[in-house]
Amino acid sequence: MSSAAHERRGWRSLVVVAISAVTAFSLAACTPVPTATKATIASPNVTLENTGAEVDQVTVALPGSLSNLYPGVEDGILNYNVISTVQEGLVGRDASGKMVGALATSWTTPDATTYVFELRKDAKFQNGDPVTAEDVAFSIKEAADATASPGTYYYLQNMASVAVTGPEEVTVKTKHADAGFLVNMSIAGAIAVTQKKFWEAAKGKVGTSQTLIMGTGPYKVTEFVPDSHVTLERVDTWWGGVPKVKKIVFEFIPDQNTRLAAVQKGNVDIALNVPITQLKQWQSIPDSRIEAVNDLSYVGMIFDQKVKPFDDVNVRKAISYSIDRNAIVQNLLRGLGQPATAIMTPQSLEPTYSAEAAQKLLATLPQYDFDMTKAKAALQASSVPNGFTVELTYPNTGPQIGLAAQAIAESLKTIGITVKVSEVPIEQWLATIGDGKHGLGFMWYFSTTGDPSEINSYLVGPDNPNNFTDPAAEQIINTSSAQTDPKTRIDDLMQLEKLSADNAVNAPMWWGQSVTYFSNKIGIDAYSPYTFVSMWGPQLFAAKVK
Repeated sequence: MSSAAHERRGWRSLVVVAISAVTAFSLAACTPVPTATKATIASPNVTLENTGAEVDQVTVALPGSLSNLYPGVEDGILNYNVISTVQEGLVGRDASGKMVGALATSWTTPDATTYVFELRKDAKFQNGDPVTAEDVAFSIKEAADATASPGTYYYLQNMASVAVTGPEEVTVKTKHADAGFLVNMSIAGAIAVTQKKFWEAAKGKVGTSQTLIMGTGPYKVTEFVPDSHVTLERVDTWWGGVPKVKKIVFEFIPDQNTRLAAVQKGNVDIALNVPITQLKQWQSIPDSRIEAVNDLSYVGMIFDQKVKPFDDVNVRKAISYSIDRNAIVQNLLRGLGQPATAIMTPQSLEPTYSAEAAQKLLATLPQYDFDMTKAKAALQASSVPNGFTVELTYPNTGPQIGLAAQAIAESLKTIGITVKVSEVPIEQWLATIGDGKHGLGFMWYFSTTGDPSEINSYLVGPDNPNNFTDPAAEQIINTSSAQTDPKTRIDDLMQLEKLSADNAVNAPMWWGQSVTYFSNKIGIDAYSPYTFVSMWGPQLFAAKVK
């Protein structure tokens, strides 16, 4: 598995088996979506009014850096935050997560393995050229190519063929029925439609500071300085109209103190991933608001079974028992999250189950509640009863994960396991996931689909970062993907969760929330978990407090 693939899954989401299960023949008509929970935690009484005025520039502070803009090469969550308002797929997501048209006005599924997309006649690239069916088919083929797109090809391994079948029609066939295939045709999935002649002129080396990106969205990239910033400028070629904001500038500011200082000076309008450790400072910034939203994310421990002693289930159980999830959520995350009883989030089971019913269902799975007596007993029954020393890294963009790491290290010290915790740049951290060298690690995964199978099929299925092998896992995933009844599909995925729990393949810790800073001069329509992985630029507006 490539490091790009690790980066993709370590930060955002989308596995081949995705999206809530519905009848394969009715995906175009109705897709179940999760309920998004949002809370303003800084200025709860702020009400904004859209002034209708144009905005010269919106500056967005990102908590990390980018080295390439093309999601097929580098597709961490930050790449998607940037590129999702520049490029489009055939379909997209609205604020609630429902599938909607993007470059395709409609689509049909004449059988369980065929998707026919009718393309927009008014779609244009940012250079003014019309979008052709040939451009779309070419883009899909390149996204599925492991050499051209190491970060997206995995999602399209079930694709059997793509062909131009009409002047404005593209047909995609899959190898077998897959309840989640449609979402792979979105920008939040694997498809970033580009112009064939642009790609060929660049010999496929797109997304760099020299060649940039060609897309169909309302903003084009005009400047990209890796590890510094990206500049987007609006165009008048987008089929959806001209947005109010003229320019969007992304500043890469990995250091949290530097990011806070930039916001305090008034140099930033939006800041993603506000550090919980600095929440009070951010809340004290005048004329602003901080919003927390369920981001469908999962944080847990992973155990690389290619590295001893993590091939020993008792070692994995000892560590799992040593995690005080309730204390971490309440004391370290300040309640901005929820202790995880499974890999699947409760929201991902909606609307098949109510929030309360989903919570109860997931709680029926085998649990490793915090119990140091059981932790010690498990270690005594292992191949290393006297303990061992292990390195545990966390990304510099996740200080809350660092706090959790320190807390877990303190617990493990009492049973003889010495954990050396260190913060590293996110790129370095991503490279350690499932590398066969780092036995203990974190999985920080942001779901873009909200589908129940998205995360657990990656963490337990083929090519998982735990290097766990069990033919039963792959069989469960394949069976669940072909299910047409949502409850039956969830039943299958519960089996996958139980398999993971019984073998302590993963140690779920918490389901998260994203915390975002907004200047009150800038508003955004329908802020939700899907906002910054969909067409968000046109949703920005000039605001004033009522």
